[in-house]
Amino acid sequence: MSASDPQPVRRHMDRLAAEGIDVVRVTYPDLIGTDRARDVLLDHLPSACDHGLAFCRAVYHTSPQGDVVPVPGGLDAGLPDICVRPDLDTLVPLPWEPGVAACLGDVTDPATGLPAPESPRDLLRAVLDRCTEHGLRPVVGPELEYFLCEPDPAGGWRRYSEASGVVYTAGLRADPDNHVLRMLRLLRDLNVGVISGNHEFDGGQFEINLTHSDAMDAADRAFRFKSAIKELARKEGRLATFMAKPFNDAGGSGFHLHLSCDNDEGHNVFDDPSAPHGLSATARHAAAGILAHAPALAALANPTVNSYKRFGPDTLAPWLIDWGLDNRSAMVRIPPERGSGARLELRLGDAGANPYLLIAGTVAAALLGVQAGEEPPAPLEGYGYDTAKSATLPTSLSAALDALEADTALADVLGKDFTTSYLAYKRDEVARFQRHVTDWEFTEYAYHL
Repeated sequence: MSASDPQPVRRHMDRLAAEGIDVVRVTYPDLIGTDRARDVLLDHLPSACDHGLAFCRAVYHTSPQGDVVPVPGGLDAGLPDICVRPDLDTLVPLPWEPGVAACLGDVTDPATGLPAPESPRDLLRAVLDRCTEHGLRPVVGPELEYFLCEPDPAGGWRRYSEASGVVYTAGLRADPDNHVLRMLRLLRDLNVGVISGNHEFDGGQFEINLTHSDAMDAADRAFRFKSAIKELARKEGRLATFMAKPFNDAGGSGFHLHLSCDNDEGHNVFDDPSAPHGLSATARHAAAGILAHAPALAALANPTVNSYKRFGPDTLAPWLIDWGLDNRSAMVRIPPERGSGARLELRLGDAGANPYLLIAGTVAAALLGVQAGEEPPAPLEGYGYDTAKSATLPTSLSAALDALEADTALADVLGKDFTTSYLAYKRDEVARFQRHVTDWEFTEYAYHL
C-alpha cells in the first residue's frame, strides 16, 4: 500500500485503536538478521508512513558488541541516514505485549530514494524480481532449530534441560516447563505460520516447524519467528539462541530450506514424472547451481566464526558438496514427495543465518543453475562424508568469504554494493576473533608454558 495515501493508514489506525493498541513497533533486519526497531505512538503513525523513520545507516555496520565497522557508506560518509517506512500490510498484534502491534519496515536511502544496499529484505526482493523475469516463483519452507538456556548459578548460561536420548519428543519428559506448548500458542497468534514443534536432538534444543509459502513471505516469517522466540525467552529470564554451535558437548542448530518453484500458472515446475528421479530439468539445473555456488553460498548460510564448528563427520551437518535422494547426509537432499510436493532441501545453513540472505543466496544460486542448464553429478548413495567422492565446503568463515568474493556470478545477482559491504563487515569479524584470546587457549597453555 502507498505510505502517502492517508485513507488506508486511517483504516489501520481505527482497527488498531478498536483492539486497544496504541503503539506500533516498526522492525527491520540488520545484516546479521537481528531486529532493529522503533516504537511509534499510534497517533504519530501517519507521519511515520509519510516521512519515514530516520536511522543511522551504520546500524548495518554495527557489530553485536556495538562497534561500528568501517564499511563503505558508513563512517567514511559521515554516518548518513537511512529512512524506514512502516509496511502496514505486515501489521500484527503482539500476543505478549498488550497494546502493541508490530510491522516490518521498508528501508530506503534518502539521498537516492532507492533501497539501501545493505537492506536484506530488499536484496531478496531484487533476486526474486530476477526469478520473475524467468517465469519462476520460488516457494520456501524454513526449518529452524535453537537452544533454550537458563541462568547458571555458577555464572553464564546452561541448557534449560540436560535430558539426553529424548530425540524428537514432546511433553514433560524433554520439556519440563512446557516451553514448546507456550511457544506454539503464542506464535500461532502472531501469524508466522507455525505448524508443530518438538524437542530436537540435544538437551534443551527445540525445533518449531513453519509452513511453506512464497519466498519473501517465508523470509519475513522466519525473521519474525526468530525475533519472537528470543523475546519470549527474555520475558522468562531465559536465553534462546540460534547460534550454530553454542556448546562443546552438543551438536549444532540448523536452518534447513525446502525450495521449489511455481510457474505463472501456479504449477510446481520441479516435478516431472517422466524425468530421471521424477525431477524436471529445472529442478536438476537448480540443484546443480546450488552445488556449483556452494562455497560462496556458505558465507551467507554459515555466516559466523562459530558456524564452522558445527561441521564434521557424523554431525549430520553437511561439509561436503553433494546431493542425494532422501539422504540426510547430503548437502542437498531431495525429499521423496513428488507432484506439488517436489522440492529440494538445502541442509547447509545453520540457525544463525539471516533468513533473507540465506534465501536470497539459495535462490540466486538455483537461478544461475537454471540459466546455465547444467546437470548435477550422480546423486550420493549411502552414508556420505567421503572426501573421495565429493569436494569439501570452506572450513572457516574467512575461506567462505574468499569464495563469495571470487564468485562474481553470484555476487552480480546479489548486487556488488551489498557484497562489498557484507565482505567488509564479516572480515572485520574474522579479524576481531583472531585477535581475541579464548578460554581454550588459556586452559591449554597457561599452566604448562
